[in-house]
Amino acid sequence: MGTFTHIKTQAEVAGTAAAHVPAHSTADFQAFLDEHLQRELLRFTTAGSVDDGKSTLIGRLLHDTKAVYDDQLASIKQSRVNRAAGPIDFSLLTDGLRAEREQGITIDVAYRYFSTSKRKFIIADTPGHEQYTRNMATGASTADLAIVLIDGSKGLLSQSRRHTYIASLLRIPHVVAAINKMDLVNYDEAAYKKISADFLELAARLGIKKTQVIPLSALEGDNVVTASTHMPWYTGPTLLEYLETVPIEQAAEEQNRNRASLRFPVQLVVRPDANFRGFAGQVASGVLRVGDEVLALPSGRKTHIDSIVTYDGELSEVSVGRPVTVRLKDEIDLSRGEMLVSPDAPPKVSRNFSAKVVWLHADPLQPGRTYLAKHTSRLVRVRARAIHYRVDMHTLEQLPAAQLEMNDIASVDFVSNLPIMFDSYAINRTMGSMILIDAVTHATVGAVMIERDLGTSTVDLVVAPTAQVHPLILAQASTGTRGIVQILRERNVPYVVLDDPYISASALGTAVRVAQLAGRTAVCSGGAISKETLQQIEQFLPQARWIQVPAGPLDPTTFIQSLDQVLHWEGAEGKQS
Repeated sequence: MGTFTHIKTQAEVAGTAAAHVPAHSTADFQAFLDEHLQRELLRFTTAGSVDDGKSTLIGRLLHDTKAVYDDQLASIKQSRVNRAAGPIDFSLLTDGLRAEREQGITIDVAYRYFSTSKRKFIIADTPGHEQYTRNMATGASTADLAIVLIDGSKGLLSQSRRHTYIASLLRIPHVVAAINKMDLVNYDEAAYKKISADFLELAARLGIKKTQVIPLSALEGDNVVTASTHMPWYTGPTLLEYLETVPIEQAAEEQNRNRASLRFPVQLVVRPDANFRGFAGQVASGVLRVGDEVLALPSGRKTHIDSIVTYDGELSEVSVGRPVTVRLKDEIDLSRGEMLVSPDAPPKVSRNFSAKVVWLHADPLQPGRTYLAKHTSRLVRVRARAIHYRVDMHTLEQLPAAQLEMNDIASVDFVSNLPIMFDSYAINRTMGSMILIDAVTHATVGAVMIERDLGTSTVDLVVAPTAQVHPLILAQASTGTRGIVQILRERNVPYVVLDDPYISASALGTAVRVAQLAGRTAVCSGGAISKETLQQIEQFLPQARWIQVPAGPLDPTTFIQSLDQVLHWEGAEGKQS
């Protein structure tokens, strides 16, 4: 018979190795791990215009902090692609895609990790090309600090301005202007002062309060990790010194979110059997405690927390960022996309809101077009009602715009088909952020930062669908429906035009009823309606909800007054009853 060779498992190998490690060495190693885990973590992103040297800077930072493995360094040295003057092209340490190395540009967001004796760092190296601005917004969305690269030989370009503006919109606490390629201007102090003044002026106009300007040369290593001997006139910190000492506001922000009102978006209803019904999600702000009273939105029902369940057992309370499953004392209707909040300080609940938008797609944003919107765990349909202005990146002027092109930043009013529960982005980044998705291609087309509520925000009104009024509009043939339809669109009134040759005169009453059941205002024109049909319609739609439009050109003012009066008809009736 043959013999079988026993192959040790990974656990057996580890156990054998551990048996030969002295106890004091194991203790030292554990102490090292504990110390490493307790170091502060700083997340930062690089941004700026194309060819400003972002990837080279990050490569130099990794190399000079001894964060590059020997085999990786050897591979870079042997690479056939080398655009640097020296033996190493530092940009290749972060440009990982083949297309990036061939073109010498960054396309995707490259995440890199390194640590020093003082801190741990996660770097998001983002692209500078306008085409990939969406990747910059993605990489910067979780950053504590942004490094905006500026080419010292070119000055502050429009893309650097755009990235700085996005950093201000995302409310990144610290922004560093790294004036790179100082070697190309012979380390000229005057060039540094000119660009520094331009950047600080831009930062002041954008409301960025915590800034630092550092002149450096990523290629030569000046002021990256070690102080430059070529710029004795600069007495500030090197880039690494600043990264190691800048206050991290993430902990303070998390404390503020813990002190804020409770926001718990529901991600999943957990129902493993008939005896358990829980709601899984992650606390967006506030503290969730057993026994606390909570308000379910958008239903408006109140209940109490019965238990907080995790994989490791039940907890008495949980704070921001912790994923848990919550059980409630009462059986209430609650599903994905809905929310548990503090009853004393609920968020805004509305279908109408104003927001800042960073448009990320080649197809323009156009008012009237419908998009999918992902807000916390809720997916709704939204439509851009109006574009207030777009921002000129050169002058920061607010310019009128009929549509938004790729990389435009603008203020836009939206309306959604369902109410959303939100706080402004300035108060709560999680509750105030949203992405727009093309409903056909499912491409992410816009990043949204909600600013304020534009409509009704009380829960009682939001959850009362019976309060919606869908009138009947009767227009003469000579008037037409174009002007009527335009006004209905502008005022966000859902409608259906019933001028169709396949709808007979006898079936018109039925068609109006179907429109009512579908939540649509019926618009009829094209001829006289029989008395019998009008009597049929009056059985389910009183004449107080009819709008008679006389023959001739449409008078918009009179029609809008009639429309407003009819839309508020049911509220008046409710008061009378």
